[in-house]
Amino acid sequence: MTSFSVNAQRGVRIGYIDTEFILENIPEYQEATAQLNDKANKWKNDIDAQLSAIEQKRKNLSNEKALLTKELIDEREEDIAFEEREILDYQQKRFGPNGDLFIQKKQLMQPIQDQIFAAVQDLAATKQYDIILDKSETIMLYSARQLDLSDQVVRSITRSAKRTQAQSKSERKAAEAEELVPEINYELEAREKALEEKKEERESAVEKRRQEILDARAAKVKAAEEKRQQILEEREKAKQEKLDARKTPEEPEIKAEQTSQSVGTKTEAEPKVEEIKTQAQLIEENRQKKLAEREARKKELEERKKKILEERQKAKDSINNK
Repeated sequence: MTSFSVNAQRGVRIGYIDTEFILENIPEYQEATAQLNDKANKWKNDIDAQLSAIEQKRKNLSNEKALLTKELIDEREEDIAFEEREILDYQQKRFGPNGDLFIQKKQLMQPIQDQIFAAVQDLAATKQYDIILDKSETIMLYSARQLDLSDQVVRSITRSAKRTQAQSKSERKAAEAEELVPEINYELEAREKALEEKKEERESAVEKRRQEILDARAAKVKAAEEKRQQILEEREKAKQEKLDARKTPEEPEIKAEQTSQSVGTKTEAEPKVEEIKTQAQLIEENRQKKLAEREARKKELEERKKKILEERQKAKDSINNK
């Protein structure tokens, strides 16, 4: 691999394929392999059943030896051994080194291997590769992903299969016009990925800046609202201070008049007290006044009602007395 790397630096193009990966991605091979495995399982089950039958015959003979003569025992043992040899021969015929399974696997693999070889030859000629290795047959301690040509081989075989299986003229024409999948340019992909990442970073920065502007705008709105509330509070406070300032000079005069004047003159100071009453106090006094008037009217109505009832009772009593 070190020598290959040195040659690659001098301009030698090297690639590799993974035959196992290619076979796993060819549907025809997978289908044929599944059918062959089913056939092999049937052969194995048949052989296991026959061997089980022979083993049962041996057990039966062992149980019946006391009732049989030596000649019959030897004859039956010979028959069992003959049947066992036949089954083992059948097993060798199916699963041996030159058996049916090996031959059919070879027959199944040969066309696929030819297709892989042809695709590799075509790829090497088209893309000007100097060396193409098989990963499944070569010990490769490290292999760069961009040197793997397995996908291109699979697609080349698939394209050839489409041309072979095409029945109509239009299908054959479309299959012939289909281009071979170009070689993947990993350097270009890396550059495109870097550009995409930079684009995402720019979009993220723009979004972050937009969010900062929105936050700053919201902070300004909040500060303006707080300032407005503070101004309103200061105005209310100043207004209350003015009201308190108006009340303060009048209070000593009221106190002086209350202490110096007699009970008769006390009523004269009351209008001044009323003058400095707050609006809430005036409203409360008016409400109390209305309640008092209502109670008075109610009391008057009760008295009138009582008086009417008494007059009626007197009239009724006078009638009864007559």
